[in-house]
Amino acid sequence: MDALDIQKLIEAGLPDATVKVLGDDGQHFEAYVQSPSFIGKGLVAQHKMVYATLGTSFEGALHALALKTSAPS
Repeated sequence: MDALDIQKLIEAGLPDATVKVLGDDGQHFEAYVQSPSFIGKGLVAQHKMVYATLGTSFEGALHALALKTSAPS
């Protein structure tokens, strides 16, 4: 799994989101996700929404994902 794969999964699950995923070692990634869907939700809820888009990707293929989420201002 690479950064583009992760980005596509997040974009498919949150089609209104702006997504940027960084990572170059194939296991550790950082995702920056901004979505109107996050309005009124706390960070934990926002992160759960992103993780839900990844399904079972964390099982084996993806080791670590650091998330930074926000709603548009």
